[in-house]
Amino acid sequence: MSLIQKLYDAQEKKDLEKINEILSEDYVWVQHSTGKHIPRDEVNKFIISGEGPKTEGQRIIYENDEIGVGHFFVSFEDGSRQAVLAVYIIKDGKIIRSETGATTLKD
Repeated sequence: MSLIQKLYDAQEKKDLEKINEILSEDYVWVQHSTGKHIPRDEVNKFIISGEGPKTEGQRIIYENDEIGVGHFFVSFEDGSRQAVLAVYIIKDGKIIRSETGATTLKD
């Protein structure tokens, strides 16, 4: 199974132990919409809290030992939705960085 698919599965189950096996201790998530660099511990709190948007339609576009690209949709409590493109940088079998760009979907 791909590393990114393992991440998606662990996030869906809110399995912090599995997530931390996949994400490097030095992992950072770069949000292009805000420019923020968010470390692993903050990402984990967000995922476990359930405060984040609902994710659906996750698919892996490409993955090798150095990089992965995924696409998915997120839905927010206010009813808005976004299409998200994510790039994952992989080193030594762990994800060390992800960068996301999102497009708001119109009804």
